[in-house]
Amino acid sequence: MNIADGIVTEIFRNGKELPALLTRAIKQSLGVSVGEFSEKSGVPASTLYKILSGQRDPNLQTFRRIINTIRAIEEAELGGKRGRGSAAKEKRKFIAIICSRGCLDVLERTTITTENPRATFDLKEYAVASIEEAILAAVQAEKDGASALVCAPIVSSTVEKVVSIPLTTIRPRSSVARAIELAAKKTS
Repeated sequence: MNIADGIVTEIFRNGKELPALLTRAIKQSLGVSVGEFSEKSGVPASTLYKILSGQRDPNLQTFRRIINTIRAIEEAELGGKRGRGSAAKEKRKFIAIICSRGCLDVLERTTITTENPRATFDLKEYAVASIEEAILAAVQAEKDGASALVCAPIVSSTVEKVVSIPLTTIRPRSSVARAIELAAKKTS
């Protein structure tokens, strides 16, 4: 797991405090000063100092800039270690489906082809059981190279603020009506 993913996981899954995690990541793991990090991220140094000292929580846009900058610095370091001559494998395009296991179990397709322009996408499932897991899965899907996301309405408004790829919200019309009918039958 890379540094950025470790931070997100520690915050959302383990309830760790952001200031200590960011301080350790920026100063120790990446070995950059707050001033250097400010220049690379575009986040003012004064804002970073307030976040690192716990005086201020970052908004989603600032948090995203911080995480993306950590990724960029880490990838630049890894790229330097690997050498510039390595050719990356061509990955197939895919659409990430983020929802509960129950919803994924009824998914019948593994690929989808669009007509205009003609393109084929694999469908990659990300099973989640909580809102926090859905947010983490969205970040992971973007990192994995997803072309787009499909997710539940309860998390879509939050997820779209965290990722930069297209997002579509599941609109379960028939299943909602069917669930209401089943609920009515159970009360009769």
